[in-house]
Amino acid sequence: MTTDHTGYFEELAAALRAAHVPEDRAAATVVDLTAYLAETGTTPEEEFGPAADFAAALGGTAPEAAGPPEAAETWTWTADVYNDRRLLSAHGDQGWEVERLDALGRFVCRRPRGTALRWEYRREIVGGKQRDEVLGRLVPEGWEPCGEWFFYAYFKRPRAASAGPTATLDALPARPARSWYIGVKGWIASVGWLTVTAVILTAYYSHNLDFAVAFPVLLAGTFGMTYWVRRTVAKSCGDTA
Repeated sequence: MTTDHTGYFEELAAALRAAHVPEDRAAATVVDLTAYLAETGTTPEEEFGPAADFAAALGGTAPEAAGPPEAAETWTWTADVYNDRRLLSAHGDQGWEVERLDALGRFVCRRPRGTALRWEYRREIVGGKQRDEVLGRLVPEGWEPCGEWFFYAYFKRPRAASAGPTATLDALPARPARSWYIGVKGWIASVGWLTVTAVILTAYYSHNLDFAVAFPVLLAGTFGMTYWVRRTVAKSCGDTA
């Protein structure tokens, strides 16, 4: 059995580009699927079918259905850092692709209508010299940055990298009704910080505390809360969501 599938993947890459799939994503998909075949020992035709049809399933348009694509669904949601990885995994498995994080730290997502890829996500702590190290480690594995929030960076890649041909969805679940996912720990952190701030500001404006004391205390409280949140979630960073 031949193991040279160059022709098939050249045709697949060309079909993906013709369907306006970004070049880097098309290349990453080919790399992931090539590795998958190396493990299974099968041919691409056996696993995926004709290249043109498979490209359509991966986000393109089948030749017989050529025409203006139907508008993709969009959805924006938010979560605290204790729930974000679990929810990214769940929503990514429903075909939701995170395009970016907005100014409020919300995940801005899209999903093609009809057939969609499953997505997987990672969250990493970045900052200073860590950024280059994280990018150098993840980008060669097909991970693509999709947003940052404070010292957290989020990465995505099609689940084809680990699931092979089962990474596509033909029947899409309905868009979740919720868009706000804040758990108990998230509320405790938020309320705790706001309470400390309110107490300090009240003491200051009631003249029980002067600025020379209030400002350093408030600053120390802010850094302390940030450090606590970072420490409590650091253990789970770096894993696939």
